[in-house]
Amino acid sequence: MLLQSPIIAFTILLLVIFTVPPIFEKLRLPGLVGLLIAGVLLGENGLKLLNSESETIKLLSDIGKVYLMFVAGLEIDLDQFRKTRNRSIGFGFLTFLAPLIAGIVVGRLFNFSWNASVLIGSLLASHTLLAYPIVSRLGVVTNEAVTVTIGATIFTDTGALLVLAICVGIHGGEFTALSLITLLGGLAIYSAVVLFGFDWAGKEFFRRSGDEQGNQFLFILLALFIASVGAQVIGVEKIVGAFLAGLAVNDVLGRSPVKEKVEFVGSVLFIPCFFVDMGLLIDIPAFIKTLSSVWLAAAIVVALIGSKFIAAFLAKLLYRYNIPEMLTMWSLSLPQVAATLAAALVAYETVNPAGERLINEGLLNSIIVLMLVTAILGPVTTARFATRLTVSQTDWAKDKLSTWWQGDSCDVDLDEQTQYPFTVVVPLYNPQTQRYLIEMAALLARHESGKIIPLAIAKGHVQMDDPRLKIALDQSQQRLKDVLAISQEFDVEVSPAIRIDDDIALGICRTSREQNASLVVMGWSPNMGIRARLFGNVIDSVFWSSHCPVAVTRLLNSPTTIQRILVPVGDLSRQTIGAVRFAQILADANQAEVVLLHVSDRRTPAIQVDKYKSELSGIASESKLQVNTDIQTTTGDNVARIIIREAKTFDLVVLRSTRYRTAGGLAVSEVTSQVIKELTCSIVLLGEPHS
Repeated sequence: MLLQSPIIAFTILLLVIFTVPPIFEKLRLPGLVGLLIAGVLLGENGLKLLNSESETIKLLSDIGKVYLMFVAGLEIDLDQFRKTRNRSIGFGFLTFLAPLIAGIVVGRLFNFSWNASVLIGSLLASHTLLAYPIVSRLGVVTNEAVTVTIGATIFTDTGALLVLAICVGIHGGEFTALSLITLLGGLAIYSAVVLFGFDWAGKEFFRRSGDEQGNQFLFILLALFIASVGAQVIGVEKIVGAFLAGLAVNDVLGRSPVKEKVEFVGSVLFIPCFFVDMGLLIDIPAFIKTLSSVWLAAAIVVALIGSKFIAAFLAKLLYRYNIPEMLTMWSLSLPQVAATLAAALVAYETVNPAGERLINEGLLNSIIVLMLVTAILGPVTTARFATRLTVSQTDWAKDKLSTWWQGDSCDVDLDEQTQYPFTVVVPLYNPQTQRYLIEMAALLARHESGKIIPLAIAKGHVQMDDPRLKIALDQSQQRLKDVLAISQEFDVEVSPAIRIDDDIALGICRTSREQNASLVVMGWSPNMGIRARLFGNVIDSVFWSSHCPVAVTRLLNSPTTIQRILVPVGDLSRQTIGAVRFAQILADANQAEVVLLHVSDRRTPAIQVDKYKSELSGIASESKLQVNTDIQTTTGDNVARIIIREAKTFDLVVLRSTRYRTAGGLAVSEVTSQVIKELTCSIVLLGEPHS
């Protein structure tokens, strides 16, 4: 009776979600595999602590299922899709059609009905970008083959879910041509309402609600569940509505803090509950029987791997890609997690009036085997082949920060942007750290022949004659007088500014926008972990709202005394080289040394490491600055630990603020956050707009 309590079941679920994924990730296995196994061990075939039929598990699993598809829609990069729309649609058609045909053939060979066979094909046709963090970390996301594969996801997932909707409708009972036309017509109208209506409503609500993140978060959740309910009303499975809702609010959310909160809640709670429930549904005797007659599972795995390879090969011929690009497209499209598992569970739970399931237990178990194989094989092969990709090179020899940091998303021309002088906004708050902040900004501004704007923000009050506001303004005036004396030591133009604002972060961002700032240099905040992700802080808000890059500094000594600067380099993207130039400019001012540290995986071929080192050396030597720049490469599994160890002999470490996620909804740990906590030297954390 105690175990039947919803609170007990929920507590067990939280304990599993908290402990199991990290253990499996340390074993280099996906965390979701651990959740599935935990579900098996805690279910009817194990300890019998959880029951898939309980209302608690059903509710959380249902929410997790729709949340998983919602996140899959959210994480499709529409900007990348727009850049290569035609080729993405072309590869999407190929990597959808080839597995669809292969799945139908497998279904018919094993005596499944035509309806079930078509459904099997649709299960194979989608793909989950489980290896996206790998190509992002390697800096090859801008390679066209990778961009095309990412863009193709919108086509494959949408197509697979539409086929699922039709197959479920056919299985439900009498299905005529008229009912099919009715379903497709209703689906088309419903899709248009969701995609365009929710997009318009979301933009209007966000515009009117300003910075009320709580209400914006609730609006997104409401959109998700309204779309899911609407799908059921027209006779379509709710995960179709959830996916369309994710696409609809994709542009609305962008990379906002609200998106982080939406994904955070899903990835730490609801989506893991779905995977645990999948484990609870696995009948061990039936699963073993399925594996003992391995032909169905083997046929599905081979059909998936082979058909995805054929699609990538045809794309290679059609778009003239090289072999590494073809193999990367193949490996990126292999993992079958989000849409595949959600659709398979829907099909398994679909029962017609005669009591027959759309797919049987043996097929469901085979799909789970497919998920396990591809969730491991896909990222491993991507890590191997993506290292051989090349990206289009820009002019690495540029030594102006204003050239590096124009911002791709700005909607003004380059010539129009460059007419403004290089301007550094320096928010002031702590008198103990403001001298080092001004020194850092002055060094950069002097190199760029620009100016600095020391900024003091007084917290606003309803009454402008409030004594507290007068005290805050007086303190701000005094801080600005102090920094003027410091600025004169560096012979740079200084334009002090005071602002009254209700929100400190927005006050910083609004001033930097009004002054056409090129960079914001601000002091450190200790609140940089998960708590900051959930509740936010000034730095998070500035990173999101700022139109220009932000340098967050923790300076233990004067920037003028820096002699050795370490820059961990993971890829050769424009943002990374901007960080290198940032370090070189500081070094040029102090006649200091810069060391570029690259940590590669132990499995990376030696020839690839040498090639990377050669490219990095070429980039460093192209600089016109007379700076001693050394290249250091090493191998290891714990990147953060190596950076911390090497940084012990340096005065400053320059890091980039980058966040990686998986489309499966499970967060990937950040190297940066661990490094920040344990470094004992000065730090500069560079953040691009919306990072």
